[in-house]
Amino acid sequence: MKLLFELSGENPTLPVAELECVGEITDQRAQVAVVMCHDPSTIHRLAMTHVVLEYLGECNPDIGSFKELLKSLSINTDQTFAGRVKKVHTGNNRLVQRCSQLDFEKIMGTSINGPVSLNNPEVQYRAILSEDRCYFGKVLFFIDRQIYNSRNPGKRIFFHPGVMMPRMARTLVNISLAKKGDLLLDPFCGTGGLLIEAGMLGINTIGCDFDPMMINGCQINAHDASLLIADTMNLPFKNNSIDAIVTDFPYGQSVCIKKTDTMDSLYDESIAQICRVIKSGKRTVIVTHTDIRKIAARHMTVLQYHEQRVHKSLTRRILVLIK
Repeated sequence: MKLLFELSGENPTLPVAELECVGEITDQRAQVAVVMCHDPSTIHRLAMTHVVLEYLGECNPDIGSFKELLKSLSINTDQTFAGRVKKVHTGNNRLVQRCSQLDFEKIMGTSINGPVSLNNPEVQYRAILSEDRCYFGKVLFFIDRQIYNSRNPGKRIFFHPGVMMPRMARTLVNISLAKKGDLLLDPFCGTGGLLIEAGMLGINTIGCDFDPMMINGCQINAHDASLLIADTMNLPFKNNSIDAIVTDFPYGQSVCIKKTDTMDSLYDESIAQICRVIKSGKRTVIVTHTDIRKIAARHMTVLQYHEQRVHKSLTRRILVLIK
């Protein structure tokens, strides 16, 4: 099924990257992508998508081209409908800047054969104007991203400062391409945020941490995960035994690592161990506070690199690796 995704603007690359967990991306522009999805039931796992639509067509972002597109589609509906337009503003997006949102909505109202209801429509048609294209689709559903706020880490029984928010944790699990029944490992599990999000998708989870306090607290939060105290530089797992690895590497002065270790040696030896236990062709997603692509490339292939600014003194560097 060919679907159209209206994406969050909170990050320039992560919303598109997570779409790979639901299908093959065939086209994309800023905050919009077209995906061939063979199992639409997987779409609800997404964290950085606002709206999912049935793809109906696309054209140049001007009124004349849009009229021709709607004419060729000859849409008839017995349900009440409304037409909505999303304009994605980017720095040099002069074509979209010149477009009138109201004019596009009027065209939908006159070109679609059916009863219009602006306040309470049964069906919504949506045009997304981004860069040099106008994408058009029928809304299937809106993703309720507020459910992630209900799982705010501050509401957990065991809390530790500096933890990752649930929406980001879910995004990283999605980017790993882990699916229901797979075995996912977080070798620096901390309070268990990544394990919680993976477990909600039916993924089997294992968490390790060098700090016994974290393991005890994680057991309270992620009670369905298998947990153990372990040194990530000497993981107690067989070669090629893990389907996906997602982890947030430690940083700062409060982390619990051996006194003899430096951060670079921790990264290097940990990634070597990760490479040993992950299955061939499977993904590892690593979050750090610094760019460690050179270290990672000694052991695995770097597929993707993303950045997420958290605040003035912290930017997350996100690596997607494959063995």
